[in-house]
Amino acid sequence: MPELCKGENTAVGSGRVTAELHTVGTPVDLSALLVAADGKVRSDDDLVFYNQPLAESGAVRHLAADGQGPERIEMDPSALPADVDRVVLVGSCDPDDTTCTFREVKEVQIRAFQHGADPVRFHPPTLIDGERAVLLMELYRRGPTWKLRAIGQGYANGLAGLATDFGIQVEESPGPSAADQSDTEESVSTPAVATTPLVPGPATPVATMTSPMNLRKPPLGKISLDKGSQVSMDLDKNDRELVVTASLEWDGGSARRRSLGADLDLYALFVPASKALRGKMAPGTLVKSRHVAKGEPLRAGAAVPATVPRTAKKGKGADVVYYKRLGSVKTRPFIRLDGDSRVPGRESLRIVRPDEQGYVLLCAYSALSNGIGSFRSFGAKVVITDGRGSTVTVPLYEDTKTRYWVAIALVDFTAADGAAIHHIEAYSARMTERRPVLHPDGTIEMNAGPVEFKRR
Repeated sequence: MPELCKGENTAVGSGRVTAELHTVGTPVDLSALLVAADGKVRSDDDLVFYNQPLAESGAVRHLAADGQGPERIEMDPSALPADVDRVVLVGSCDPDDTTCTFREVKEVQIRAFQHGADPVRFHPPTLIDGERAVLLMELYRRGPTWKLRAIGQGYANGLAGLATDFGIQVEESPGPSAADQSDTEESVSTPAVATTPLVPGPATPVATMTSPMNLRKPPLGKISLDKGSQVSMDLDKNDRELVVTASLEWDGGSARRRSLGADLDLYALFVPASKALRGKMAPGTLVKSRHVAKGEPLRAGAAVPATVPRTAKKGKGADVVYYKRLGSVKTRPFIRLDGDSRVPGRESLRIVRPDEQGYVLLCAYSALSNGIGSFRSFGAKVVITDGRGSTVTVPLYEDTKTRYWVAIALVDFTAADGAAIHHIEAYSARMTERRPVLHPDGTIEMNAGPVEFKRR
């Protein structure tokens, strides 16, 4: 795979070019700018990103991370108009979290490829001076030829500042809602009778105003995760009114299946922010029994050892919320289970104070009285919502029988842009009653926790 150094370039064909963003650590957003020969965009329509995924009828297209791959930009050079001189690819930190910089991003790589050709990759230099955005790579014209150039230039003022430098008008803060505007207008008193007759004058031309570009991420809407995939739910970590609801839902499957027993239980294994580590392994990674959690504390200065002994938190004292330990939303752990349902339906827990959360692993337990049916045969799934327009369903895909535990979803609150929701679907060993274990670095170990039978 050809690798470019900063400033180097290589020729590409006229076919569609796909650029993928790969990162380790704090998430980074990928966007593109269509730039004219004067170094500026032609209009605000030339910014392609999560809020505006298309430009020039799809000649440049933004694709969110999904089961097909990471976040990416697709570019069709042959479909670009003559006044577009280049397409600049940009990586940026969450615009809603001004404390996040590229210092927290352990690795950044941009890969660009065309059908039938070797991919081209570029690792920008390490950015440690407070940069919140970086120019990664550009696709540009040289006569009849198109080339890719590695850039690697950082910006301290993030996507908003970078976009402004290229001529984009960026919205500084959300405008008032229609209801707020109505209330404001009604509160202003106006005279009941005009003291001077109003004489119509010549019509005044009305200037066309362009609304500033809104960089705030939109709600996810309703989505369902593919097997092994993940999605980021944008959250304000300091929002004291925010409630994330996670529910285990199941309908019991068939009438026969329900008659045999369908008592499932929702467990939330959690690592609070005060104990969480950012490790080398991605959160949600399944590890073996000899795993030792290592990493940097999530909170600077927190009294968390860089290495957590293997035996820590594997016994009955592990951090968990379930039907015997309902938790609380008023005090730690700021997680509470609403109750125990012994019939098909729903068990829900509420998670508040996202700033106090590290990792939350959502698991389901099938009571022995249910027999050997698979979790999928019960119609089991997890549904996570922020109550603000984002609802993520995490389904099950495997028909695994004689398993009493399944780790379904990991909610990673250490993500800079809110919470990353991972599809896990990891099952306990056959006929094993041991609960899963969530390590301080967000990794998961199956068949390692305590055994606790639930009886009728």
